[in-house]
Amino acid sequence: MSETAGEKSGIEVAVVTGLSGAGRSTAAKCLEDLGWFVVDNLPPELISTMVELGAQARGAITRVAVVMDVRSRAFTDDLAAVIKDLDARGYKPKVLFLEATDDVLIRRFESVRRGHPMQADGRLADGIEAERVLLTPLREEADLVLDTSALSVHQLRAKIEDTFGTESATRTRVTVLSFGYKYGLPMDADLVMDVRFLPNPFWIPELREQTGLDGEVRNYVLTQEGAEEFLDRYHELLRLIGAGYRREGKRYLTLAVGCTGGKHRSVAISEELAGRLATEDGMAVKVVHRDLGRE
Repeated sequence: MSETAGEKSGIEVAVVTGLSGAGRSTAAKCLEDLGWFVVDNLPPELISTMVELGAQARGAITRVAVVMDVRSRAFTDDLAAVIKDLDARGYKPKVLFLEATDDVLIRRFESVRRGHPMQADGRLADGIEAERVLLTPLREEADLVLDTSALSVHQLRAKIEDTFGTESATRTRVTVLSFGYKYGLPMDADLVMDVRFLPNPFWIPELREQTGLDGEVRNYVLTQEGAEEFLDRYHELLRLIGAGYRREGKRYLTLAVGCTGGKHRSVAISEELAGRLATEDGMAVKVVHRDLGRE
């Protein structure tokens, strides 16, 4: 049995469509965060070409999502034909259709003071009804239909992640950044913790030239009074914060750990804290020592 094109390329294809105002933009942003290559409102006749180019990218592009709406020329007929063509080529596109009730869509359009793309000179409700009728065939062929009427943005993101995300893509990516206060606060830090309450190894002659990466400095810092309790409590706090970030759809967290010069205490604490966080489900952790080596 020969391999299909999709099996050969290893590329995944998703088509996101549905009613205007039902959440396509949110879905597109979520897919981008999950590592999909997203193209918005590409003419239907170019979709197959784009997927073929992605398949030839030698692994640089493995997941392609196309977001389509009624602004596209000959939208339903062309898109239906493209979906069938991709399926025949072995790409097996997954079609997501987003919808909402008329009253919810009307409120959404009125809140942003925008007209419906199919409203023309009629009422907003007329444009919504015309689009609903036009998209009925696509809705019936969709792999997943999501009614966003009662969903918040975060709830919609969660459903998109459940359907299109991988375990690694849905993790909160935590950067533990050590720094020295004498060189200034990191501008991109979400949270800053100050470990200058711990004794400074700089004043121990045999430790001065070493760094927080060295065992002797690490042991000195971590065995100081309050260090273990501080790490335990901050670790627990970060578990709660990380879970909250995931619920809110925030996938990146930069945690800055500062001491005077960014050489001893902050480095040792950052390494220890990162090691603890790396054992948590839903977190991918890396450590950066911003000022190590500047002294």
